Amino acid sequence: MENDSKRELRDLLRFTTAGSVDDGKSTLIGRLLYDSKSIFEDQMDHLVQSSKRLGKETIDLSLLTDGLRDEREQGITIDVAYRYFATPERKFIIADTPGHIQYTRNMVTGASTADLAVILIDARKGVLEQTLRHTYIAALLDIRYLVFCINKMDMVNFSEKVFLDIREKLGQLADRFDPEEVHYLPMSAKYGDNVVEASENMDWYEGPTFLRLLETVEIKKSGNTSVARFPVQTVIRPQSVEHHDYRGYAGRIAGGIFHEGDEVVIYPSGSKSVITSIDVMEKRLSEAGTGESVSITLADQLDIGRGYLFAKKDDLPREAQEIDLMVCWFNEKPLRPGGRYLVRNYSNEVPCIIKSVNYKMNINKLEKETSDLLVGMNDIASITIKTVKPLCFDSYKKNNITGSLVFIEEGSNDTVAAGMID
Repeated sequence: MENDSKRELRDLLRFTTAGSVDDGKSTLIGRLLYDSKSIFEDQMDHLVQSSKRLGKETIDLSLLTDGLRDEREQGITIDVAYRYFATPERKFIIADTPGHIQYTRNMVTGASTADLAVILIDARKGVLEQTLRHTYIAALLDIRYLVFCINKMDMVNFSEKVFLDIREKLGQLADRFDPEEVHYLPMSAKYGDNVVEASENMDWYEGPTFLRLLETVEIKKSGNTSVARFPVQTVIRPQSVEHHDYRGYAGRIAGGIFHEGDEVVIYPSGSKSVITSIDVMEKRLSEAGTGESVSITLADQLDIGRGYLFAKKDDLPREAQEIDLMVCWFNEKPLRPGGRYLVRNYSNEVPCIIKSVNYKMNINKLEKETSDLLVGMNDIASITIKTVKPLCFDSYKKNNITGSLVFIEEGSNDTVAAGMID
């Protein structure tokens, strides 16, 4: 049973799509679902009726993911659309993200849990500012597997030269971020060339189709799978006759593997104890790993609550009050240097002030900008914060759960930003 669970996790691929406006992201996902026979009959009927109602001559496959009325009327993606499908080889979760600059925050949200980023490029336009922006965000979120889809090849007569020219520029861009793997794929999402079936119009391309690439790519997980972290969400005290003395600490394992008998260090107190049991409902486990929700009991009676963190003594988290991080600003009101915000780091919440803005990223040039430090909506910047008490954390690349922060405005309770600790 345990092996089946681990195999299922390994066979699940989370990927996000990104690209400039009207590059065909939603059409690609629609074509992928349509050609792989992953659309239900009622969805197909609804798709046909919606296409007719909008005056389309043929079925518009982008309507499968563009669910908002404004999206359908304007032919663009605004919100993040999640879709789930499976083939005999693998299960997939897709986050179709918007291409407009003003929806950069939505792209960050959709890509934050992805293993792989699919970035579309219009073959007629080549590499644009949004290509740079989305490639940079993928690197910032530690997405190490990139697939560049050069779409609309039908509109450049399926030219191999056009594809090779764009591929060369994309290769120079990718080299700046040192990803684990990069793939380049010519396609026509509208007509299905190289999406599920190999294209007869591009017989010069000898690589896999888009679906075959997704089915076969081997994702090597980052440090998340090796560094042992367990944030406490709540304390379980049944106080029943059967479980009178039971005190379990419930949460979801954020990295590594915990075993019964492991010695752990509890933060922020620094206390040490030994795991006496790992429980899931009525079942007792000898071990549990990344992504599993469990209740852990300890040999010692300690004062532990929500927001505490368990770690193994051989790889401890950092602890500090002044923290440098990259932040993507979500709110219409700009970031206020000296302003107070509430930060949430895994299950831990603590007030902070913005000590300084160090630089903003100029996405057009992929350069640091220090002359204009006003951080507005969709800007990406390096900042330093100071918390009222020490935080226990890792760098984002070491563990993207303990290394990420959410900023909340105390007065309105609005989520205003997401941050990745350097």
